[in-house]
Amino acid sequence: MRALLLILTLLLGAAIGLALTWTTTMGGYGPGVVQAGPWRVWPKAGTEEADPYARAALARTGELPLELADGLAFIATVDDAGRALDGRCELRLTGAIPQARYWTLTVTDADGGLIEHSSERNGFTSAEVVWNRDGTLDVALGPRARAGNWLPTGGAARIGLTLRLYDTPFGLAARDSDAPVMPRLITERCP
Repeated sequence: MRALLLILTLLLGAAIGLALTWTTTMGGYGPGVVQAGPWRVWPKAGTEEADPYARAALARTGELPLELADGLAFIATVDDAGRALDGRCELRLTGAIPQARYWTLTVTDADGGLIEHSSERNGFTSAEVVWNRDGTLDVALGPRARAGNWLPTGGAARIGLTLRLYDTPFGLAARDSDAPVMPRLITERCP
């Protein structure tokens, strides 16, 4: 009877531990997150100092993260007001991009995969985007084509944005106060 109780206790403990790890790694790479408005980044996820949760999340997804010396990947799944990014709505990314030699902006579905649509465009790079005269950026996101910098969302109910900064001159510790000023994400209109 004692052996059965011990086995049940071990199985219950393992199940709870795995469930908590799964829950912790579902929304990113664990607790080492730095927040800048709606943007989140895990600066140590691609380093040797990555915590066990970041390693578990990377093992689960099969991703190869950026090494801190190469750049940073900022992810947004909500707008500045805290509402989930909805691909059926008209959204706007506006403001300055932190200093980097090169950057990419990609629209993904809720699982981080590329969204299929007829335009076959999923992102912009710093080399092809049209800048405002003051050095800021204005990108419209939505299901219908618009003039200027436009990224299609495919009408997906939930989307995410990933802004990758390559060869950026700043590093981040695990503090929100270290985060750079990021562009704003605004939901302009929803059907």
